[in-house]
Amino acid sequence: MIIIAIGANLESPKYGLPLQTCQKALSRLEELGVEIVKQSRWLKTAPVPVSDAPWYVNAVAQIKTDLKPDELLKLLHSIENEFGRVRPFINAPRILDLDIIAYNDFISSPGDHLVVPHPRMHERAFVLLPLMDIDEDWLHPVIGKTAKELSLSIPVDQETTEYSDSSMEN
Repeated sequence: MIIIAIGANLESPKYGLPLQTCQKALSRLEELGVEIVKQSRWLKTAPVPVSDAPWYVNAVAQIKTDLKPDELLKLLHSIENEFGRVRPFINAPRILDLDIIAYNDFISSPGDHLVVPHPRMHERAFVLLPLMDIDEDWLHPVIGKTAKELSLSIPVDQETTEYSDSSMEN
């Protein structure tokens, strides 16, 4: 199963609120030949690490593509750039964030530019909770635990809530 994470916490001048930007990004993926097989619910999540940055809207999607992992990463980065993503510093607020969480059972080699499965996904409520919507029995190929098992160890300081239109007003 190929899984990507999508998130945003800044309004886009072109696409609007974070949810609208994320939805448009998923549409853009489909326009470019990536099939969205299944998508999780949207969550509103506090920034990780904890900061005074705006809360995020997050989801994950199971996708189908013939692209290799590095080609998929290039495509995700090109969409982020197209949508106006800038990277002024690590963990900066963003208009759009697209990450490869898992690519079937692929495990990258030490030193690779692309690290798959995502190196911190097992510590992130904004990935694990949506992932359970897709497949709570998904097995982490390195850690050997299911999404459900990993979710039991989510740090308590990671706040999340179900997305609603009123919960994301700026």
